[in-house]
Amino acid sequence: MLRSLYSGISGLRAHQAMLDVTGNNIANVNTTAFKASAAQFQDTLSQMTQAAGGPQATVGGTNPAQVGLGVQVAGISTNFAQGSAQSTGRATDLMIAGDGFFVTQLGGETLFTRAGAFDFDAQGRLVSPDGAIVQGWNAVDGVINTGGATGDISLPVAAVIPAQATETATVTGNLPSDAAIGTELIRDIEVFDVSGAASTVSLKFVKSTADTWTVSEVGGNPADAVDLTFDEGVQTVGGASITASGIEMDLSGIGGFAGLTTVAITEQDGSSAGTLESFALGADGTLVGLFSNGGQQAIGRIALANFTNPGGLEKAGASGYRATFNSGLAQLGTPGAAGLGSLQSGALEMSNVDLSQEFTNLIVAQRGFQANARIITTSDEVLQELTNLKR
Repeated sequence: MLRSLYSGISGLRAHQAMLDVTGNNIANVNTTAFKASAAQFQDTLSQMTQAAGGPQATVGGTNPAQVGLGVQVAGISTNFAQGSAQSTGRATDLMIAGDGFFVTQLGGETLFTRAGAFDFDAQGRLVSPDGAIVQGWNAVDGVINTGGATGDISLPVAAVIPAQATETATVTGNLPSDAAIGTELIRDIEVFDVSGAASTVSLKFVKSTADTWTVSEVGGNPADAVDLTFDEGVQTVGGASITASGIEMDLSGIGGFAGLTTVAITEQDGSSAGTLESFALGADGTLVGLFSNGGQQAIGRIALANFTNPGGLEKAGASGYRATFNSGLAQLGTPGAAGLGSLQSGALEMSNVDLSQEFTNLIVAQRGFQANARIITTSDEVLQELTNLKR
């Protein structure tokens, strides 16, 4: 039989594979974080009809003569170029800006994905649409150990942040230098003890001389009072403070200019106990819990993985990949670390399929298929002529 007949068959098979790959790319044009593939061809083993001859003294060298036996698919490569960002506004939708993969666990198998359309399940675990559990490091008392083993990222919905006793407070603002001697100002602040119980501490500011205000705790020991003296609106002695109800209050931020009465106790470091109300995600993958008492505490940190050869990953379906011998071992790290991208909350990575390129590939594959089909029909006509030699 003619060799060209089988060359044409191999061309049909190769271009059919190219059509399959292109069709899959177009079908996934709107799949989150889908990475387009491309078929790569190579020729098959060529049949030697004449070997090469070396040059002699009186005869020149001859080149080898070979007849090719067709084409085959050398491989199907994956294009891991970054897809465009699609804003969703959902806090649990995550996008990797740069290299890296989310690490997930599904049925005990470790899979990797760039599709960050996550949500929380009934147990508070961060999961993908197919139920794969996102992996990372959970915090213990607000401390995250990224050097330890990874586990399921979960949102502790019943978490309570403990109360913190007030130890320091800050007083800022302005005491009017043009106020009459004897003028009194009272300023209050809510403070907390170790159990989280709230109480009120009050400071009294009295204009004692033309340039001096006396600060004391309402109901406190008069001997603990502090004098603030001003020169052109600035305290003449820096670092002034007063202890009220065991709380160190910083008075150094108070000014003494005319016409302004804005003095206030603006900050204190205590709080009551609080329950988890919501969460936020940082670019470094840290999941931060926002509590009812206004406090914030790290809950966990999402892990990312990278590979020496991402092209060696095996597609596992559901936008997931599994490691192979040629991809290398997963190199875990935190978002934003060397070789890993940062995370963006409220957005998803779109497919990187280029429709214009894919439709062009469709035309190329179709014409290639037609040309190889013509090889078969032409070879058939030649065989027909051979069979017609004897009638």
